[in-house]
Amino acid sequence: AALRSATANGFNGAAGALTVNTPPTSGPNAGGNAVEVILSEPEERFFTRLFADGKVTARARSVAVFQTAGSACVLALDPSASNAAWFSGSSNLTLRGCSVMSNSVAADAVTLQGAAKLTTPCVISVGGVQATGGLTTTQCAQPVTQAPPVADPFANVPEPSTFGTCLSGSGVTLSPGKYCGLNLSGNVVLQPGTYVISGGNFKINANANVTGSGVTFYLTGGARIQFNGNAKMTFSAPTTGTYKGLLFFGDRSSLGGKNTFNGTADSRFTGALYFASQAVEYLGDFSGSNGCTQVVGKTVEWSGNTTVDVDCTAYGMETLPAMQLIRLSE
Repeated sequence: AALRSATANGFNGAAGALTVNTPPTSGPNAGGNAVEVILSEPEERFFTRLFADGKVTARARSVAVFQTAGSACVLALDPSASNAAWFSGSSNLTLRGCSVMSNSVAADAVTLQGAAKLTTPCVISVGGVQATGGLTTTQCAQPVTQAPPVADPFANVPEPSTFGTCLSGSGVTLSPGKYCGLNLSGNVVLQPGTYVISGGNFKINANANVTGSGVTFYLTGGARIQFNGNAKMTFSAPTTGTYKGLLFFGDRSSLGGKNTFNGTADSRFTGALYFASQAVEYLGDFSGSNGCTQVVGKTVEWSGNTTVDVDCTAYGMETLPAMQLIRLSE
């Protein structure tokens, strides 16, 4: 991109040299969130031809700084789906300090339908936004459309190993490891660690009471989430390590299908729900501790009534960029 822009403004890419550093290697923005571009090109002499032969190297340098202007609690990654971020029914969702973001170019990339209510700083969409009178934006005067897409915030998180023998999913206490499906009933405690669920779905049945602190669930081999609305679940992600802040993690290569999150109003999901290649249905009237829940899906449908917060660093959760500002600094 730097070469294209420089060439369009007269730079001779064949004769000159272009260097791009991010972050910059020198100056006041070294090591920061910035991009440094250095150009050099041999130029013919003019007046100094009287005294010397050969060309003179002309050099130019500029630095642009980028910063997050908005963060997301709900992020739909699908590049073209209608209703990629969909708020329906009689849901009433309040996002404090974080916004709704959709990467879809569809005219209805973000849809607020029926009696649904959504209060958020901003609604940001690569495409368009279709909303009823239930939309309230506290920071943006109106929805932001035709915005640039954002990158998958968890794209660099490695997938856990899926090797090993499947453990038994029975008992009142379970240990981390690999499970060929997980179907839980009654009172169950999950020990801290990573749970790989391969093949069979992850089900929590009606009236179950399941708890787990410092846990990450990785679903692969076609496994999906099926949580019953009458179940009580209290899960929190690790606050340190490779999977800090990541509560549910869907296999990126497992395409299609949906993950249904439901439960009683007493349920708590503290951490991020991440399914880059699958749909997420968030149907419950609950969030995480102090509202600390993030939902990142191929598409996201929300029909629950709850409040979600953004300041969740105490729980190991990172800010999810939704909108960037760029300015020339040097």
